[in-house]
Amino acid sequence: MYDVSLTQSYFPAQSGDAPEAVTIGDMLRRQAEAFPDRAALTELTYDGALARNWTYAELLADAERLAKALANRHDKGARIAVYANNIPEWVVLELAAAMAGVTLVTVNPAYQARELKFILEQSRSEAIYYVEEFRGNPMQQIADEACDQLPAITRRIVLTDHGALYAGPDNGVLPNVRPDDVAQVQYTSGTTGFPKGALLHHHGLVQNGIDSMTRAGVSAGDVFIHHMPLFHTTGCAILVLGGLGVGATMLLAPMFDPEMVIRVTERERTRFILGVPTMIVAMLEEARNSGRDVSSVEKMMSGGAMVAPELIRSAEECFGSTIQIVYGQTEASPVITQTRCDDSMDDLTKTVGQPVAHVEVSIRDTQTNEVVPVGAQGEICARGYLVMTGYNDNQQATAAAIDKDGWLHTGDLGRIDARGYVMITGRVKELIIRGGENLFPAEIENALLEHDAIAEVAVVGVADEKWGEEVACFIRPASTQKPTAAALKTFIRERLSPQKTPAYWIYVSEWPLTGSGKIQKFKLAEAFERGEHETLRA
Repeated sequence: MYDVSLTQSYFPAQSGDAPEAVTIGDMLRRQAEAFPDRAALTELTYDGALARNWTYAELLADAERLAKALANRHDKGARIAVYANNIPEWVVLELAAAMAGVTLVTVNPAYQARELKFILEQSRSEAIYYVEEFRGNPMQQIADEACDQLPAITRRIVLTDHGALYAGPDNGVLPNVRPDDVAQVQYTSGTTGFPKGALLHHHGLVQNGIDSMTRAGVSAGDVFIHHMPLFHTTGCAILVLGGLGVGATMLLAPMFDPEMVIRVTERERTRFILGVPTMIVAMLEEARNSGRDVSSVEKMMSGGAMVAPELIRSAEECFGSTIQIVYGQTEASPVITQTRCDDSMDDLTKTVGQPVAHVEVSIRDTQTNEVVPVGAQGEICARGYLVMTGYNDNQQATAAAIDKDGWLHTGDLGRIDARGYVMITGRVKELIIRGGENLFPAEIENALLEHDAIAEVAVVGVADEKWGEEVACFIRPASTQKPTAAALKTFIRERLSPQKTPAYWIYVSEWPLTGSGKIQKFKLAEAFERGEHETLRA
């Protein structure tokens, strides 16, 4: 660990000089020169078979070929959306767009037309690259429905149609791309309104991925399974850019399937696993039940929720590896702090580690913005190469998130001890974190208020053993006619993706209110935990 002794809640950047700023293209070219014949990317089929594969040299060649096609198709700075599950073409498009100076807008493949339309419109995308379907979600149909309402979308290209994907002359001139140019727009939830688009630059995405994977102990030649969604920074930044940046080999799974992951782990002798706690629980159960040999795993990483001591002990017993914890957010590219594999059980289960290399962290008074003494609670703030450029077309939200001194205000409450280990104590932001995914209460509430039978609604997070938090929806009905839980589930699923569907539906006749008339959501959650409400489940 970094040897520090703090008296104030300020952790200065460690690891010596500031890192060299490079673009995504620079990083890939360097790695292709250093490891031309090493496997960089291998596709896994749904049943875990090895399919297509790329060496570092081949991945660079395909990325540059597509980059030239994109440069002929789109001006530098243009926004293009990618709406697909984990397929190699997603990764190649990510790299190619960066080389062509085109900004990639990442979209959750579970999104429905309403959600997709918002992202495309708010991001000012001019094209969409998608797959035809995924897990029964008719994505081409959904994309067509959304794009038919958006004349700005001038191209709709199926990623797996290589004739369309690579169409056009391959002699396009690649523009000069700088490390501080925006490479991606990733949408993240806030406390009010709809999700905001974080503008993430090349330097932040590349360096943060490398710093996080380096602390995780992943190095050149290591093989790992990549089953995290690519539309998240975890998937496309930590694992793709970080994995390539350290010279590792990724086996790209189309989706998370614990049986397949454990089977491939045994067969390929993979060394590193990353997953949110619910995924690790599922993998542990599969490894135990199947009796497969997973002793090759030496490093494990998790985040999105605190990890219980029992889960860490179970991982050590089953895999022979502890679980490192990461903490961050999309706006930070995304990792801010991370534990180490040799940290104590207390540090692994009660803290989120020290800041990663080259990153400053401070804990600040939420009223005065002053740094608080060590051990005092305040808002966790981060500064350095990892901070986003800002929110897309939202200067007010950007000013609220990044102060005049460059500190990113995370909206999370925490403490830091004298050694620089950070503890999360709560959230300023009103987010629900379900299985590592941020859910946005206001978005769910706004969709439900379209129902004629609902007068008022309040969505809160409630504790759940499996998911960390689940969504509970409190409803004041408009009349005595109350829709069933099944009817409400059908209604919301027509408008929002499955993970945003409430698990619990509770009818109330009145609200706990503040003096100014605002609903006190924490009281609703407390009453739920005490079992004071009759709950419905679909």
